[in-house]
Amino acid sequence: MTTNPEDPRSEDQVPGEAEQPAENQEQASAEQPLTPEDVLGAEQTEEARQADQAGSAEGEPKGDDLARERLEDLRRLQAEFVNYKNRTARERDQLRDHVIADVIGSLIPVLDDIDAGRQAGEITDGPFARISDKLEETLQRSGLQRVGAVGEAFDPNVHEAVLQQPAEGVEADHVSLVLRSGFRVGDRVVRAAQVAVAPGD
Repeated sequence: MTTNPEDPRSEDQVPGEAEQPAENQEQASAEQPLTPEDVLGAEQTEEARQADQAGSAEGEPKGDDLARERLEDLRRLQAEFVNYKNRTARERDQLRDHVIADVIGSLIPVLDDIDAGRQAGEITDGPFARISDKLEETLQRSGLQRVGAVGEAFDPNVHEAVLQQPAEGVEADHVSLVLRSGFRVGDRVVRAAQVAVAPGD
């Protein structure tokens, strides 16, 4: 084969050898996997990474949030326990008052006889008078309270109006005379007092 002296290529150069380095570079590039930076660019890839991290943070509660939730649960349980104790105490007091009221209710006729004997002057001194005083003191310590006194404002919850009767120094719609004492234990009225009420003008 003859060579052209004007050909810029060297005599020893074989056709295709000049393209060899370029082909090798393309082959090497093809063997390397593409990265997200190659497709989206470095800036967009960083934004996507931050979004993924934010999503993960939203999907799972942080340690501080979890501790706060547990603390709120504990406080709620404590409040429920306190409410339970208070409710149980109220129910216990109500049951006690109910039992005491039933017992006192059975003794009211005895107290009526004692009041009648005192008004008649039959119970002034002696053993029976002392027994009567001790009985009333014991009932008072159990929570018994008398209801109905002259001068009290009439209250239909604790007074039973039998008649209207004026009395000196007693205002209208106030108790002017107690015909029969009433009794209460705590907030429960065992028996309403029978009274006379001063009429209005």
